[in-house]
Amino acid sequence: MAGVRQYQSNACEKGEDTAYLADMLTLQVEKRKDGGASAAVIRRAGSVPGVVYGAHQEATPITLSARVFGKILREAGEATIVSLTGLDGPTSTLPTLIHEVDLDPLTNLPRHVDFYAVTKGQNIEVAIPLSFEGVSPAVEAGANLVKVMYELEVEADPMNLPHNIVVDISALKALGDKIHASDLVLPIGISLVTPAEEVVALVQEVVEEKVEEVAVPADISSIEVEKKGKDEEAVPTPEGRGADQSVGQEKK
Repeated sequence: MAGVRQYQSNACEKGEDTAYLADMLTLQVEKRKDGGASAAVIRRAGSVPGVVYGAHQEATPITLSARVFGKILREAGEATIVSLTGLDGPTSTLPTLIHEVDLDPLTNLPRHVDFYAVTKGQNIEVAIPLSFEGVSPAVEAGANLVKVMYELEVEADPMNLPHNIVVDISALKALGDKIHASDLVLPIGISLVTPAEEVVALVQEVVEEKVEEVAVPADISSIEVEKKGKDEEAVPTPEGRGADQSVGQEKK
């Protein structure tokens, strides 16, 4: 996820906060002690090493269940608040965003996770995934849909971040039509950071690739054989030479 920036803003209504927190994903973590198990040992035990930090949160090494985190990552992505529990007692909670995930290049499983602690009432800049929905008349007619962007930079209170932002491609009716960042409908309280003129998606004509004809090389061996045959026909046989000579003598 792109670097998270925080800005002071008015907090949302308490009732809305309470409702949102009730639906917030939670993840049990444990603090890692200095001199504790190595990262390799932690992974072999079915856990993932990580760290949580933020503008008002000191960097704290943690461990978490690899299985549970994998499920949350698939469900939340990197733009949904995940509440960490267990940092300062069993009842403590800390709202965070999944900031960065280091994946094993062979297994594609998480090797290390960074969480960014957010503060209610302080806006942040974050990239929200785009969800392309609807049916484009131009695409139905045979045009190509080109998705230029897959996420949108926005500014919002972390407690009001949407899981994704919908891109309605039904607006693409003819060749050359485009959807710009400014055309997207953002939830209340979400401000656009991506330049308004940036193209999100467009439709273009399908271009057929021309197949170049490859010249077939001539069969040189057949030419040589044919030429050789003609040469052989031009050379007179001994019998022929004798016959020619006898004819000449008779004429004399």
